[in-house]
Amino acid sequence: MKRFTFYGFVFATLAVAAFIYSCSSSKVGQGQGAEVTVIEKRFSDEGASMEISFTAGKAHNYPTFAVWLENVEGQMLQTVFVTKSIATGYYKFGDAGDGHWLKVPGKSIRPAALPIWLHKRQQLEGVALMPTPEAPVADAYTGATPAGNLKINATSKESLPQRFRVVAEVNQPWDWNNAWNNDKYPGNSDYKTSAQPSLLYMVEIDLNNLMPEYHLNVIGHGHYAGADGKLYTDISGITSAKEIFSQIKLTIKK
Repeated sequence: MKRFTFYGFVFATLAVAAFIYSCSSSKVGQGQGAEVTVIEKRFSDEGASMEISFTAGKAHNYPTFAVWLENVEGQMLQTVFVTKSIATGYYKFGDAGDGHWLKVPGKSIRPAALPIWLHKRQQLEGVALMPTPEAPVADAYTGATPAGNLKINATSKESLPQRFRVVAEVNQPWDWNNAWNNDKYPGNSDYKTSAQPSLLYMVEIDLNNLMPEYHLNVIGHGHYAGADGKLYTDISGITSAKEIFSQIKLTIKK
């Protein structure tokens, strides 16, 4: 158990034990040898159950991403899943401290990775903006970045409002293109860890009028350097970032 800094060891232990029903991952075959990582994030017996499927696209290369629930006013209700790198501030390539990156794993603070999720989480939980190895996101919400296709079976912590949103923010470091190139914001090291900014995918759910399945669609991107948590709707210069996942599909289970 981590996250001692904000809540304290005893409180964190009791809180997680109280609401985590199941949290595990496995791999299963799908179709013609396409492997799917299955992650279980069941936070209660009373919450809404859902299945969120991510199909890896041709640009997929171990992206950073988070999934959360929010109300129709845009206030986060809870995180469902976040990749462990940003959740711990510990990456495959650490920060050398001079604008360069180590060739070995290490600590790194990357606000441009998922700025919308980071700011919404801060507002909800009253924590520091950036998770660190000393103050990480609780293990209950995290998992390793899947190599390809992913299925998250989740149950919310609490009953959800009649209308709510399922949101995913996705980013892949150093995915340059002609519009988002190395010279776009010279000297901004936070931008240079991201290149094309994070993309936000969203779908709104009405529990009184459920559909058989939903698709999360791109509605904008985060700040290029993580300076704020605003949504920027102009995605005209985005190319390969839209191909990290070819599809994000959702099923709500009553």
